[in-house]
Amino acid sequence: MPVALAGETISNPSEYISQTLAMAAKDHAAFLNRLDELHKDATLSPAEKWQVKYLDAWEAMFEGDYPSSQQQFLDIIAHSGNSDLAFKSSALLLSNYSINRQYSEAFSLANRLTEQLPDIKDPQVRGQVLANLSQAFNLAGQSDLALKYAQMHIESTPPGENLCKPLTEQVVALSNAGKVSSNSPELKQAIDACIAADLPLNANALWLTKGEHLLKEGKARADLTLIDKIMGSIRESRFHPHIVSSLAQKAQAYEKLGQDEQAKNSALAAVAAGEKDGMSEWLRDAYQVLYNVAKRQGDDPEALKYYEHYVAQDQGYLNDISARTLAFQLAKQQVLAKKLEAEELSKQNSILKLQQQLDAKAVETGRLYIVLLLIGLTGIVLWLLRLKHSQMRFKRMATRDGLTGILNHQHFIDESERQLRQLERKAVHASLLWMDLDHFKQINDTHGHAAGDAVLRHVVRVCNEHLRPGDLFGRLGGEEFGILLLECERDSAIAIADRIRLAVEANPLDHEGMMMTVSASIGVASSCNAGHALQRLCRRADAALYRAKRDGRNRVIADAGEGTSVFA
Repeated sequence: MPVALAGETISNPSEYISQTLAMAAKDHAAFLNRLDELHKDATLSPAEKWQVKYLDAWEAMFEGDYPSSQQQFLDIIAHSGNSDLAFKSSALLLSNYSINRQYSEAFSLANRLTEQLPDIKDPQVRGQVLANLSQAFNLAGQSDLALKYAQMHIESTPPGENLCKPLTEQVVALSNAGKVSSNSPELKQAIDACIAADLPLNANALWLTKGEHLLKEGKARADLTLIDKIMGSIRESRFHPHIVSSLAQKAQAYEKLGQDEQAKNSALAAVAAGEKDGMSEWLRDAYQVLYNVAKRQGDDPEALKYYEHYVAQDQGYLNDISARTLAFQLAKQQVLAKKLEAEELSKQNSILKLQQQLDAKAVETGRLYIVLLLIGLTGIVLWLLRLKHSQMRFKRMATRDGLTGILNHQHFIDESERQLRQLERKAVHASLLWMDLDHFKQINDTHGHAAGDAVLRHVVRVCNEHLRPGDLFGRLGGEEFGILLLECERDSAIAIADRIRLAVEANPLDHEGMMMTVSASIGVASSCNAGHALQRLCRRADAALYRAKRDGRNRVIADAGEGTSVFA
């Protein structure tokens, strides 16, 4: 094995570079030392320097410096002249885009890599591309596609090589599809393979997946034992996502065991570790634990604070899922548009060839030319109609909630801000209703999510009967809704809110022979007291809603600046 001492030339740089890359996921400190030695070697060839640049890009991505690593990967793809290195860089760039929430770029790149798969002959490079394609389609919620690429990775792995990475991809895809439990043989096989390969990052990811399923199965004590077992390895790896997710998972396990103080400490540690992440599923779980603990301890101010953080994380997480799905569909639409364009060009070429053949037949030329022209125009019109229909459908997807058909969270907020600015210029008031369905989780747990979805659609229909055509009605996430009553002062808004509350309670839903009754709590804020700033109206409406939930649910509470009005 070629080894270089400080200041010495490396005897076999290509082999040294390969060994250094293999060490990255096993011994990060040793990887950094070897990378430093490579930078000191002035005898590297141009091709070897590109290999070192790839290692630099890998390290920048590992440390979370995504802009720097992106630029380096793009430089390698465009200028290295090494197709295998370009494919490997494209694979990691795909993950980089996904982690950095650049979903449009990620799925466009995924489409290109899918088309280029037949050109990749090196098994190692092909495996890396297949691995990152599986991860990208998992992110888009396309579990079947993700599983397909994971299985292709397994099948293309040379005999005798360790299957840790492809088996990990398979477990993630199966888990996202709801086909894995804590005792699944696929999970055990993947963990054993990663331990045998001495790949702690992959092994820890799989252990954490097992822990998530233990929690879902009500085995909180087993989950705590598991996390304690792997915590040393997680801290040693310094991989940030594993640190945050293990702390959040630990907080959930403690809470299920009724150990509130330990749950609170673990949740606070998760929040501190992930505070720079902005939005993540793990932070959402940690804030939910903190809210639940504070509520049980009777600390209402703390509970309200954590509830606001939880709602922000939950809404951000749901918006992120919507952004991924929309980006995937748009990328798919771009591929379809290109395919249609190619088909149209092919049709036009065929028409030109036929025209040349028909020039010799003067009598038939005119008739056939008209027929062919009509065929071409019909094809173009049909293509334009299909494209317009797709554009209209995606525009609706971007503004409407897929389940209920009312405005989605982001479009409700944007449109409310615009309407409030107009009303402020006219010196006209508006009122904001923040509505939450009471004990909705019990409906999902008792009757299933299909029944829960039917209840949400039913409640939206009932509410629409009491709203004017110009009022804004949006789903904020889960069972929470927002209503902006335009040109409506506080007293009228309270009356409308109470009518909606009574109508929801008085109209049970008959779902598959079961009568399901639901009630709603509503918080009201008006520009009469809070002004026309949407953020202030949201805070006051949300605080009023919280008081309505706290004071017994199935009631309307209106914010009044210095006090509140209650209608049960």
